[in-house]
Amino acid sequence: MKLFNAIGAGGGRRTRGRRQAGAAALALFFCLVSCSVGPDYVKPGAPMQETFKEMEGWKKAEPKEDLLRGKWWEIFGNPELSALEEQVNITNQNVAAAEANFRQAVALVQVARAAYFPTASISPAATRLYRSTGSAISASAAGTTIAPTVNIYSAPGSASWVPDLWGLVRRTVESSRASAQASAATLEGVRLSAQGQLAQDYFQLRTLDAQKALLHETVEAYRKSLELTQNRYKGGVASRGDVLQAETQLKTTIAQEIDVGVQRAQMEHAVALLMGRPPAAFSLPFSPLSVAPPAIPVGVPSVMLERRPDVAAAERNMAAANAQIGVAIAAWYPTLTLGAAAGFLSTLQSQWFTWPMRFWSVGPSVSQLVYDGGLRKAKTAQARAAYESTVATYRQTVLTAFQEVEDALAALRILEQEADAQAQAVTAAEQSLAVITNQYRQGTVAYLNVIVAQTTVLSNKITALSILGRRMTAAVLLIEALGGGWDAADLPKM
Repeated sequence: MKLFNAIGAGGGRRTRGRRQAGAAALALFFCLVSCSVGPDYVKPGAPMQETFKEMEGWKKAEPKEDLLRGKWWEIFGNPELSALEEQVNITNQNVAAAEANFRQAVALVQVARAAYFPTASISPAATRLYRSTGSAISASAAGTTIAPTVNIYSAPGSASWVPDLWGLVRRTVESSRASAQASAATLEGVRLSAQGQLAQDYFQLRTLDAQKALLHETVEAYRKSLELTQNRYKGGVASRGDVLQAETQLKTTIAQEIDVGVQRAQMEHAVALLMGRPPAAFSLPFSPLSVAPPAIPVGVPSVMLERRPDVAAAERNMAAANAQIGVAIAAWYPTLTLGAAAGFLSTLQSQWFTWPMRFWSVGPSVSQLVYDGGLRKAKTAQARAAYESTVATYRQTVLTAFQEVEDALAALRILEQEADAQAQAVTAAEQSLAVITNQYRQGTVAYLNVIVAQTTVLSNKITALSILGRRMTAAVLLIEALGGGWDAADLPKM
């Protein structure tokens, strides 16, 4: 009885020992499966500034808003521009291509995730085999011969799984996910670029409309001047030279008005292209630009970096490159494969799927690359260098973002001052023309003085319109530089 109890106790201890060993092995397995080699991603630092240099004297937007939101083009209050911008998302081909690239990147994430799971296959086959009658396998042990032709029916199935012991799959998924997010940011960058270019082309076209309207008004004024000169010539007060000068100025201005049509047509074609339409199927009615750019909310540099799609894409590319280092390092470690096979094998079709014809096998295998001529070392060095390259690219993108905002702020501030000065120049030129025209009527100055004064007025007015167009372009560029209301928090999580 004591012996029985002792044996039972020993068996219990052995059972508990096996359970503990199994639990320890299972814990070790899950520990290995949860481990990932390679560096974890930490966002590197980048050049930063607390404020924008060109913000001094900047007019704040009303109502007070720290950032642009939603459809940024609505800040211009132009319904026609808003309608055009809405169509860019649908018909612009560059946006369509970037959207397709994003969907491709999302699919690659699922491709990488598929490596988490086992693979299984089944391959039923029916084979007719002929064996030579003189071969050893064609003779039986009793000295009789076996038919040289035999049918073999098989239905094997196999499954294998490679546990992610060192995090190779996890790092690959991490890299693919970051690349897909970078693709999403690139898509937003392409969309913002198309929207911004459309707004720039639209305002340039409207500036040309304003110039054409100005030249048309000037042509009408010059016609009246020519009539005045012709009447004075008929009255013997003016010379034939005065008439010829007036005609020359009129014809020159008519030619200028016609020439504006070339640039306008090109701008209209550019807008059609941005909207994904053939130029022949698109046109914009005449509508001169007459409004000044609105006040644009700027915010602080740190927030601006979170709203730039290109900065977000560069940061996500860093994360993807960092994960690739882990992928390269994981290649140094052994690979464990768990495999199993089962099925049916028979020489008779009637017994093909019967239970006695079954077979199966199961077992693990471990492989370790012993020598590769320095391949893994080179790939690891390549991955680290690629990561360092993305870090430099990210920092350069940040610096470029700051530059673009500062450039746009400076352009808007300086052009506003120039516009005020130019408006005064236009007023002075118009007053000078009025005085000189009266003097000419009184016969105290030559008609050449009138020509010079008229040319000065026209030149200053064209310059004023050009400044207005440049201000509108600078406003669009500032909105683009600020990210157009987009936010990095909008990136898909995946």
